[in-house]
Amino acid sequence: MGRIVKWALRALVVVILLGGAGAVWRKDEITRLLAVNSLFHADRIVSNFSHMDRLFWTVPLDRGNVPVSPLPRGADQSLPDRADRWLTDRAVTGLVVLKDGEIRHESYHLNTTPDDRHISWSVAKSFLSALMGTVLADGSIHSLNDPVTQYAPSLKGSAYDGARIIDVLHMASGVKFNEDYLDFNSDINKMGRVLALGGSMDDFAASLDQHIATPGTEWHYVSIDTHVIGMVIRGATGRSIPDLMTERIIQPLGLEQNPLMITDGHGVAFVLGGLNMRTRDYARFGQMVAQGGMWQGQRILPEGWVTQSTVFTAPTTAGEEKYGLQWWGPKDAAEGEFYAIGVYGQYTYINRPKGVVIAMNSADRLFKEPGVNRENIQMFRRITNSLTQE
Repeated sequence: MGRIVKWALRALVVVILLGGAGAVWRKDEITRLLAVNSLFHADRIVSNFSHMDRLFWTVPLDRGNVPVSPLPRGADQSLPDRADRWLTDRAVTGLVVLKDGEIRHESYHLNTTPDDRHISWSVAKSFLSALMGTVLADGSIHSLNDPVTQYAPSLKGSAYDGARIIDVLHMASGVKFNEDYLDFNSDINKMGRVLALGGSMDDFAASLDQHIATPGTEWHYVSIDTHVIGMVIRGATGRSIPDLMTERIIQPLGLEQNPLMITDGHGVAFVLGGLNMRTRDYARFGQMVAQGGMWQGQRILPEGWVTQSTVFTAPTTAGEEKYGLQWWGPKDAAEGEFYAIGVYGQYTYINRPKGVVIAMNSADRLFKEPGVNRENIQMFRRITNSLTQE
């Protein structure tokens, strides 16, 4: 998403310098917007990723007046050989490893601390998947086979008209969407400008009007699909995503600190990547999922939803990473092995049969280099094996 923001802010600076067509810009607004332009710079990325509320509109997700849920500490576990080099190469900022719900390793790097609320990027998609399970279970949504326009009527006449909820969850909406970060006029850069300049993400989604495939037939990962899921949930319940997520996931988890959610200029949550939490709190969410939706004796997610959402039913092709309902699986995934992933190296890795959860935050500017994701998954597996061979 780095080049999205860079292009958006460069365009904005030109507007400001030319007078902004009569707009009046306060000094603090200009300062804030210009800061976004350096979001991914090497000397600022680590700090920025822990302080996104300085750069974007955000709303808190109130953890409520509930006790912090315990994360017991087990025996310290050394990381596998060559892990120190891996931590450095991947610019890891926070790493929490759980085995059977106990912390077996916790470390923070690059001058970050356990208190940092780190940006999730697309790890947030898996949180929204969890929320979808609760909305389906309470009957607000009748079926995942329902058309998205049934709950988000503003999408009628758009490229999403005709897509089912399951298609969009699978990233198989068939919507034409260019995610080329180097193309100023690509859809992903247009979306970035909407977010950076305070526009409406809903209007942007409704403006898409071209297809590349019949819905449900081809897997094509496009982040705006997740925003449409958010539109469906809001339309079905009449409530905002922050309110619902606070009530159904955040407060029951007993997190350490209020998470933050980035919003657009209309207060609509940036559900496809805008969550900000402590690394230990990401681990709590992962442990709840690993336990089938149970946490501290309370059922948070409907029975069976974790299995349903992490079976890799999306129409990916041979050789691709596998995909479920906003959850990923390695190409050679073992049963019960899946993960959430965000750009620049954010992960929540789960191996249910082996009882291991790994939450990782990073500022890895080389995250798209060939083999990096595979390297990370292999390290998670090595950590898992070291814990299960004691």
